[in-house]
Amino acid sequence: MTEEEDHQPSISPIIIHLLKGILFRNQQPQLWHELLELQTQVLDYVKVLGLDLQIDDTEGYAWLVQQIPDEEESNPLPRLIARRPLSYPMSLLCVLLRKKMAEADASGAETRVIVSRQDIINDMRVFMPEKSNEAQITASINATINKVAELGFLRKLKNDDESMEIQRIISALVDADWTVDFKEKLAIYQEYTLGAE
Repeated sequence: MTEEEDHQPSISPIIIHLLKGILFRNQQPQLWHELLELQTQVLDYVKVLGLDLQIDDTEGYAWLVQQIPDEEESNPLPRLIARRPLSYPMSLLCVLLRKKMAEADASGAETRVIVSRQDIINDMRVFMPEKSNEAQITASINATINKVAELGFLRKLKNDDESMEIQRIISALVDADWTVDFKEKLAIYQEYTLGAE
């Protein structure tokens, strides 16, 4: 019996990975294959925890979302996946990344969207409040980039500290309604910062 025949897929590694974050096909091809093979069992398991499995097979990512409890339910399950409120800079960066992805898709460019860290810093600097210390602004933006990468929306490229790939899951999580809502808030914020000068 070969090692490949001997390997029996298990739902445990899949669920552990999903509970920790997003599963990307291009980063974990074996786990992705096993997820598709065991999709029904994984879905049954996470439903017991009050979660739902979302899979985008076209773009190649999967993640878990909290099921919305029924209002009539007397004992709803406690929330397992914490809601992460995004700070203004993180929200801004997500919208800018989503915009870059939409522009790349509209131009018919490659499916992978690569951006440089410096381009992200330049794009964000326009919306940041004026500070006299340029180094402080850059450090703050770099910290935001790292946090957004931790959420799974950006991926650092191997052997290249300056380039990052925008992950396609941002299209699912930063939809048109979210973007419109944020743009309205951004306009109010810009009015406030201009008034404060």
